[in-house]
Amino acid sequence: MNLIHLKYAVEVEKTKSISKAAENLYMGQPNLSRAIKELEESLGITIFSRTSKGISVTPDGEEFLQYAKQILSQVDEVEEIYRNGKVHKQKLSVCVPRSSYISAAFANFAQGISLDSPAEIFYKETNSSRTINNILKEQYNLGIVRYQTSFDRYYLNMFEEKNLEHELLTEFSYMLLASDQSPLAKQKVIQLEDLADYIEITHGDPYVPSLPMIDVKKAELSEFVDKRIFVFERGSQFELLEKLPFSFMWVSPVPEEILEKYHLVSLPCRASAKVYRDVLIYRKGYRLTDLDRRFIDEVAKVGK
Repeated sequence: MNLIHLKYAVEVEKTKSISKAAENLYMGQPNLSRAIKELEESLGITIFSRTSKGISVTPDGEEFLQYAKQILSQVDEVEEIYRNGKVHKQKLSVCVPRSSYISAAFANFAQGISLDSPAEIFYKETNSSRTINNILKEQYNLGIVRYQTSFDRYYLNMFEEKNLEHELLTEFSYMLLASDQSPLAKQKVIQLEDLADYIEITHGDPYVPSLPMIDVKKAELSEFVDKRIFVFERGSQFELLEKLPFSFMWVSPVPEEILEKYHLVSLPCRASAKVYRDVLIYRKGYRLTDLDRRFIDEVAKVGK
């Protein structure tokens, strides 16, 4: 099977006639019939049924022709690019934790995207497990993994085993985020026990690869709270915090403009001693592009 055979099959389907397709392709009808037969034999299917009323497409043929058209379309796109001179496409694909400072950094980065050339930017917020899998499967080129320092050896060993380059971007302790109308905003000192009557807003998929979920929850969730709303979309957390004065959330650094927009306050909590790391990962052998470096630099700058 080759590309010319795909073109032959698509033309036969289009004209519903071997003779008409041969005429359009500037070839003899016997040669076209022979080529279609060779294609069918190589695939082990019948693409066209030949009846007294002409040519019809079989179910197997319909499936094959869908693939054939997709392939030919992609070939046309490649030919068009190189026929008119290669146009540099701006590309970035990155998986990140749900984080306000990273989101702000991405918005700053996006302001530098040139309007003079094509751009293909993928920005996905997800947990550490999915980030690592997306990098390993080459669906994304960059990832930022967040974990407690207590899991440091586990993650560093994994990065080594999976042939992943890694670089520490920032280290921080979580702050308490709440509405500026919350009673918490008026307290000078906040203890974990003070949160017992509040609703915790938290992300619904904290996940450390190969560790039981019960162990992850013990490490991430407070024993003093029994009321939680689990969210998966980062934007919804701010709406909830703003409208529910008796709610709170543990967060990484939040830019001032977001606090002002949603009428929130970021509060220290003496009992919050857990330290987290945001670590950049990518496959060994992958060469960072200029666009990759711009994004990484922006994250490092905003995360200071």
